[in-house]
Order: sequence, then C-alpha cells, then structure tokens
Amino acid sequence: MLRTFSKLLSTPARLLLASLALAGGLAGAASAQNVLVMNEQRILAESAVGQHIATRVEQIGNEIAAELTPIREQIQSESEALNTETSSLTEDAIQQRPDLAQRFQALQVEAQRFEQTRQVRQRELQVTQRRAMVPVMEALEEILQEMVNERGADILIDRANLVFATEAVDISDAAIQRLNSRMTTTPVNRVRLSVNEAGEVQMTEDQ
Repeated sequence: MLRTFSKLLSTPARLLLASLALAGGLAGAASAQNVLVMNEQRILAESAVGQHIATRVEQIGNEIAAELTPIREQIQSESEALNTETSSLTEDAIQQRPDLAQRFQALQVEAQRFEQTRQVRQRELQVTQRRAMVPVMEALEEILQEMVNERGADILIDRANLVFATEAVDISDAAIQRLNSRMTTTPVNRVRLSVNEAGEVQMTEDQ
C-alpha cells in the first residue's frame, strides 16, 4: 500500500516527504546533544561596554566630520566660483585663459586629495572600533566558555546562523549580565593613519 501511495505522489510531494524525514533525523541527532544559543550582535550592542564603545566611536566620527567639513566647503566654494566665472565663456575662450586652466587643475588635485583623506579617515574610524573591541571580545569569549562548561553544552551557536531557537537555550541575557559585571568601559583611542611619500600607511594612536 505504501509503495502504491508513493507512486501516486507528485515529484514535489515526494521531495517534501524526503525533506521532512531528513529534518526529523537531524532533530533526533541534535536532541542527543546539549545545544546553547547566543546572539553576539545583541550582547555587544546592549552591554554597557558595547554602548560605551559605540558612543565614543560616534564622538570620534563627529570629530573627523568637523575636520573634513572646512576642506570640503573650500573646494565647493572654489568650484562654484569657477563655474560662475566661466558660465559666459566659450570653450575656446576658456582655453585661452591659462589662469583658469591652472585653477581647474588645482581644484581637481584638491578634490582627489580630499577624497583620499576622507577614505583614510573612514578607515581610521573602523580600525579604532576594532581595536577597542579586542579586550571586549576576549572577555566575552571567556564568559561563553564558562557558561558552556557550567551547562555541559556540546554546541554553542550564534543566532545569526539559526532560523529558530527557543528562549530556553538562549544565554544572551546571562552573558550580558556577566560582561557588565566585569567591564563597563574600555579605552577607545582614535587611531590616526597617514600615507607617507612611499605610499606606506603609518599608524599612530591618541593617548
């Protein structure tokens, strides 16, 4: 009877049954192990030290924006001035004005230099955040290892890699509490990058 019934099933239906059987097998295998789940992104975002880093990085980002603003405004101002001066001139007339050609060239160089500086400053912010997170990640790794040992877990999975998990196996809240008890702040020093004449990136750090 089962054979006859299976022959009557369409191909999608047979594939569905096969998928359900495979899922059941995997579920049975997983149930034989103690699985814990954590949400690393949430832990870092909601912990006291994570919020401290986010605030400091935002402040440093505002500092960088304040440094770049006058340069950008100067370039924009010169661009508008050139456009105003040349709006009534023909292309031939502009080419006969070497002073305008020099200004256009200088403006282009300044715009390229500004873009390079902007990209370097963006990298500075990223490196600053990554460096600040190093001791936090070390502390979190230690905490997670402790909790795995305490609960006799065989597997620890980040929620980012899961479709569904019950709250009973999620240790994120407990991990946040432990992290808060161990550290609430950490140094967040701005890393400064520069490019020397050889094209090498040099790094310094605010103290």
